[in-house]
Amino acid sequence: MSKFEYLRLADAIAAEIAGGALKAGDRLPPQRSFAYERKIAVSTASRVYTELLRRGLVVGEVGRGTFISGDARRGIAASVEAHGSRIDMEFNYPLLPQQAAMIAKSLEGLERAEALEAALRPATSTGTQAVRQVSAAFLARKDWSPSAEQIVFTANGRQCIAAALAALVPPGGRCGVEALTYPFIKGIAVRLGVTLVPLAMDAHGVRPDAVQKAHREAHLSALYLQPTIQNPLGITMPAARRADLLRVVEKLDLTIIEDTVYGFLDDEAPLAVLSPDRCIVLDSLSKKVAPGLALGFIVPPPRLREIIMASVRSGGWTASGYAFAAGQRLMSDGTVSELTRLKRIDAARRQQMAAKLLTGFEIQANPKAYHLWLTLPAHWRSQTFVAAAARRDIALTPSTTFAVAPGHAPNAVRLALGAPTLEQLETGLRALSGILIAKEEDFDATE
Repeated sequence: MSKFEYLRLADAIAAEIAGGALKAGDRLPPQRSFAYERKIAVSTASRVYTELLRRGLVVGEVGRGTFISGDARRGIAASVEAHGSRIDMEFNYPLLPQQAAMIAKSLEGLERAEALEAALRPATSTGTQAVRQVSAAFLARKDWSPSAEQIVFTANGRQCIAAALAALVPPGGRCGVEALTYPFIKGIAVRLGVTLVPLAMDAHGVRPDAVQKAHREAHLSALYLQPTIQNPLGITMPAARRADLLRVVEKLDLTIIEDTVYGFLDDEAPLAVLSPDRCIVLDSLSKKVAPGLALGFIVPPPRLREIIMASVRSGGWTASGYAFAAGQRLMSDGTVSELTRLKRIDAARRQQMAAKLLTGFEIQANPKAYHLWLTLPAHWRSQTFVAAAARRDIALTPSTTFAVAPGHAPNAVRLALGAPTLEQLETGLRALSGILIAKEEDFDATE
């Protein structure tokens, strides 16, 4: 079967999902049965299922089946759900009711012709002196104050990761990452030809001995870590672990790509304060402000600044002039700082709600974070739990999304708490509590 034909078959299944013939939570037949019914090879059926998985239309688990994860609003309504309203605990972008008005006030006047003329000019990876100074002051944390001349800009946090990874790890090279990590780095690594090496973790984060072992078995070019409010586990690495890790990193002559995207929710300084020559600090405005007003920051040590700038240019990851203009206003007039203060309060309130409504279940949560990790009871598996939640109009992320090594995902899901309204969040958490108590077989039928 040609690529066009197998994609056409995947499109046909997608159309059945869109049309409601297949509903969120429905189980697809085993691949061999599917192949027999469609008169195609089993290998082709596997390609169709893989394509559906890639599009996010299905979730699957070896030995248990493949389930539709599409538009959950076609699922069966439960008495506890907000009818006709999807509760998004999948994407972790915290939104406050008042933030649009705050942003609009900050950007007043940017629509004027003279302001737009400057904002719409071509920009470079280093921005202007003014935006570098504002950014350096804004990024400064306890005991850490980056120089304005260090900062390199991209259009968003993902581009920061891509630029740093491309600069430090050659095609075919290896980068150590937390065994459960930010999912998008997996796709970035594939496109760059980089192999990600999962590093064992404990309650304090990545274990230094795991870094030594991975480097000894096959040379690592760099590490990508989230030391503060790690995604998805919420771990903030304590001081003793940070010191132990950095001693190993210096001994092995490695560089850490330090993603601090959730650092605004904590007062913890980046690893760079202890080892400024070994850490490239990444940050962005996407979580602090909003996804549509993203501006990425890379703070490399001086020895790596030129190679980072070259990576941003060659990757086409330079921010727009408008993003610079908007970001400069938002940072300099205190809007981002006020949003940060309000989001810290909001995150704590949501964690308190989750702890109360999920009492009795095994959760791993940082009281400052916008997400938590829910280990499932033995009678549930993560993929089927996600499918069952989808039929209650609740979107979750299974552990497999975060696992670097296939087949090594724990039986858990991540709950992102920031996007729903407080009312929606309460409704969703109550519904999840009910599903956790129920048995998987209670959700097998779609009638």
